[in-house]
Amino acid sequence: MIARKLVWPALVLIIAGLGMAAVFTRPDRAIEVATSVVAHNVCAKAFVSGLDPQTAFAEITDRDGIRRLRWLLRYSIERSKGLVTASVAGLFASRAAFHEGFGCVMLLGAEPYLLKVDVASLKGKEPPLLPEIAGPDIVAPSDPKLKAALDHAFEEPVAPPFPRTKAVVVVRDGAVIAERYAQGVGIHTALPGYSLTKSVVNALIGVLTQQGLVTPSLPAAIPEWRTAADPRREIEIEHLMRMTSGLALDETNTGFDASSRMYLYNDMAGYAVQAKMIAPIGTRWAYSSPTTQLLARIIRDAAGGPEQSLRLAWRELFNPLGIRDVTLEFDGSGTLQGSSFMLASARDWARFGLLYLQDGVVGGRKILHEDWVDLSAAATLDTDYGAGFWTNRSEHPHAKARVAMGIPRDAFFASGDLGQRIVILPTQHMVIVRLGDAVDPTGDIRGLGRLVREVIEAVQ
Repeated sequence: MIARKLVWPALVLIIAGLGMAAVFTRPDRAIEVATSVVAHNVCAKAFVSGLDPQTAFAEITDRDGIRRLRWLLRYSIERSKGLVTASVAGLFASRAAFHEGFGCVMLLGAEPYLLKVDVASLKGKEPPLLPEIAGPDIVAPSDPKLKAALDHAFEEPVAPPFPRTKAVVVVRDGAVIAERYAQGVGIHTALPGYSLTKSVVNALIGVLTQQGLVTPSLPAAIPEWRTAADPRREIEIEHLMRMTSGLALDETNTGFDASSRMYLYNDMAGYAVQAKMIAPIGTRWAYSSPTTQLLARIIRDAAGGPEQSLRLAWRELFNPLGIRDVTLEFDGSGTLQGSSFMLASARDWARFGLLYLQDGVVGGRKILHEDWVDLSAAATLDTDYGAGFWTNRSEHPHAKARVAMGIPRDAFFASGDLGQRIVILPTQHMVIVRLGDAVDPTGDIRGLGRLVREVIEAVQ
């Protein structure tokens, strides 16, 4: 009887504790993060990439974090309206809407800002500065060893994790020497780059630096941080590029972290800008999508607004590089989704990689600021991250492990979720692009290492 009397108060305390924990951790918001990821990915792959939505749904719900909810997750697609809805058993619904030329935008209550520009009108009428890298047909590898390297990249094991490679393109001396695509994917299929987009943000900052509109070594132009008593006023653009701002914006992909929650806001940078300092500036590195989203707002403001930032991307990057099959998405406030939402064909991602292989110069024109590529590939603190790129030019164990796999010491690469990679190999005069849906937490880094090693061996 005494024990029973003690049990009930204990249960009450436990329940109360759980209730309080729910107030602070907001598991409902974490579930909304999951449904928003599903809605956006299905929308982008169905309407931008032109892929089967059911396959897209099956692949995106196989990733960590979302997999636990998979048996309850549902989606619907209204093609006539360009609308995708995802929910957990009909609850916590998220919606993504497709807009021609701008991809998919999340519907988060307030009406999203839609750019007032015809994307088709931005495409250059003159030949690009970058010479054409391939003809209209798929370039099949002529060398047996090169063919074997691509065959291995597309192999699927009998048991998970599955690499689900969608495209591989190998460019050497400015020309495609081999490429291969999964069923339903082709030369012009725009595929999600996820955090490859961070490297595009790096390029746009490099363009603005070349034009004298921003300076990485000066404090970031964030009005909310300008008061004399705010320690954030000392954060420089390069700190944001290197993810050493000291802000409480660490990315853990749990649904509870600031990076995950950012995607539930129309103004993603407006959410990130509120973060407090948790470490001295420049002393601590933490991977952070919101940090890059702050750079996206800086690009928007320096360019003169949402429409001008899109024009900047086409005028200074896409048109000179001959990038055509590309969709750059924007958030509900009109800021480009710099953290993760650009889609492009594998060839177009390769063209972007060539900009860095050629030290920021295309057709004799210097697009990126002097020494920009070296700055981007130089390791930050004691990590293997540079500025918008991951790098092997580091003593970090991960960099050394990649070198041991066969990815050269001077290599650096753009990297996105699920194994999106643009590997830049200066010594080999090559760019290798791999796109897919690998649910391996490393993004199938071993598969990438094998691909790079075998391609190098084949062409030597």
